[in-house]
Amino acid sequence: MKIVILGGTGLIGSKVVNLLRAGGHEVVAASPSKGINSITGEGLTEALTGAHVVVDVTNSPSFEDKAVLEFFETSTRNVLAAEVKTGVGHHVALSIVGSERLPASGYLRAKVAQEKLIKASPIPYTIVRATQFFEFVGRIADEATSEQTVHLPSVLFQPVFSEDLAANLAKIVVAKPLNGTIELAGPDALPFDEVVRQYLVAHHDPRTVVTDEQAHYFGTPLEKHSLIPGGKNALLGSCHFADWLNRTTPQR
Repeated sequence: MKIVILGGTGLIGSKVVNLLRAGGHEVVAASPSKGINSITGEGLTEALTGAHVVVDVTNSPSFEDKAVLEFFETSTRNVLAAEVKTGVGHHVALSIVGSERLPASGYLRAKVAQEKLIKASPIPYTIVRATQFFEFVGRIADEATSEQTVHLPSVLFQPVFSEDLAANLAKIVVAKPLNGTIELAGPDALPFDEVVRQYLVAHHDPRTVVTDEQAHYFGTPLEKHSLIPGGKNALLGSCHFADWLNRTTPQR
């Protein structure tokens, strides 16, 4: 198969590119730095010509409400139009678990808008809604820090290892389109505050995590099940957060 990965040079995209190439597929790792731009349309039709599958793992350079909505709507419209023109048979998009349950988040509203465009297109599709990545926990801690204290609620959190996400994405890419949505998460649903506490301890970080049920997640209030899969048939990664911590943190 010829497969185009939009955002193919990022954390997830680069892993999917390597897995699919190892499987013998012709893979184009598309990004603006490679002359393929889903916002301006530069190089898009040329890159998609002859492609069987397009995978969209792009991300907005800005998380500001208006900018992120414009990014995902413009990019997705351009990609879908190019797919119709070139006869692409399967559009795979990476989205986020629980997007419609957190309407206060401008980023998640933008992801919902992206999903609606995909569903309305004539291109067969699969939307993969994933939970947060293990690799993002440090940034979450930084965002929730005030002086030396990290304020987070004890809602359930079910992050996934990026390698597990990429491996499942690679399988979905070469399978038939679902014309539906599948959820993907890590193997364990844990208290949000406890996950970040474990991360800081493992990194010998002196900050203290305070359990605060009113604390927000990147400006968004959470409910107990906001950050975990809503369905019973979610795909689960095999790597546990504690095992990943043990492998990736410095030992003293």
